[in-house]
Amino acid sequence: MIKRKWLLGVAALALIGIVVLARGLRTSDRAAAARAQGQGAQAVPVEVAKAVRKQVPVSIDALGTVTPIASVAIKPRIDTTIDSVHFADGAHVNTGDLLFTLDCRAVDAQIVQTKGNIARDEAILHGAQLDVPRYLSLVAKNATSQQTLDTATTAAETFQANIKSDQGLLENLRVQRTYCTITAPITGRISAASVKVGNFVRQADLTPMATINQMAPVYVSFTISQNSLPAIRSALTAKTATVEAVIPGDQKPTVGQVSMIENSVDASTGMAMIRATMPNEDERLWPGTLVNTELTLRSEEAVVVPTNVVQVSQTGNFVFVVDNNNVVKVQHVTTERQVNNETVITSGLNGGETVVTDGQLLLANGTKVSPREPKAAGGSKAPAGT
Repeated sequence: MIKRKWLLGVAALALIGIVVLARGLRTSDRAAAARAQGQGAQAVPVEVAKAVRKQVPVSIDALGTVTPIASVAIKPRIDTTIDSVHFADGAHVNTGDLLFTLDCRAVDAQIVQTKGNIARDEAILHGAQLDVPRYLSLVAKNATSQQTLDTATTAAETFQANIKSDQGLLENLRVQRTYCTITAPITGRISAASVKVGNFVRQADLTPMATINQMAPVYVSFTISQNSLPAIRSALTAKTATVEAVIPGDQKPTVGQVSMIENSVDASTGMAMIRATMPNEDERLWPGTLVNTELTLRSEEAVVVPTNVVQVSQTGNFVFVVDNNNVVKVQHVTTERQVNNETVITSGLNGGETVVTDGQLLLANGTKVSPREPKAAGGSKAPAGT
């Protein structure tokens, strides 16, 4: 009897334990389900921006080279030595500034010699001119022969010709004398002098004494595809074509105008050369520098979004659009081109839509989101609608 009561007690305890265990399992399942439900309803934080309809430039990007409009190589025009150099290497020079003084003592001596020859010939000519009328009267009196008169006349004419020849030689020497002072023919920046005081220079020297490059304005030359020529020519006709040149690493652009399209296309590459004139008053563009150029043809109205909004899939480009209930929808779009940090959308958006800029990895069609504006300059985030 006691044994049976003991077995019944054990069975009762076991039954109570099973009931408690089952209740505990049901409670944990409900808690897990409640947590899962709470997590499913939690909104995904994302950054958003607006799709904007505005005027967007139509432009062509290319790599260009800065070239001077005028470049003059300074060379001697006489064979002599350098007396003095009147500029600092790399200095800015103006038209007419004295650059070099050359030794012209030999030319000065030839000028003195030629002036002496002219004076001598003038004296002889004067005597010959006095002889002509004297012999003329003697011939009239039959006191001398006609041959003597002809000889005197020929002598006078000969010395007249000699004087003209000497005067021509004198003018030539005076011109050579001007070659002894070399001045700047253009305004620009001069290179380092390749020769210094005391060097002997010749007209036949291949290396120039110095080179002057015009710095303002300058040319920026770049090549574009032949397919773009009709649009560029139309822009030039409409006078809407402008060019911006930016030195790599420098954020400030230099703006100019297209001044020339090469009159032929390179048949081997299908590219045509474009030349733009840049004012370059601050000498930001240095001859020989490679620059990034942007040829703007016109501006047109279009819908643009930040470039990081556009996502890529196997079916094409798409964006996440946030509706009024903060639920995202996948919207397929067609892109045309990128302008700075924005992408032009040709179809799929009309402008004014709220699109996701950051946090797309956690999104799917119908996901609940918590929008916020992009990070401010100070690093803080401002909730959307505040």
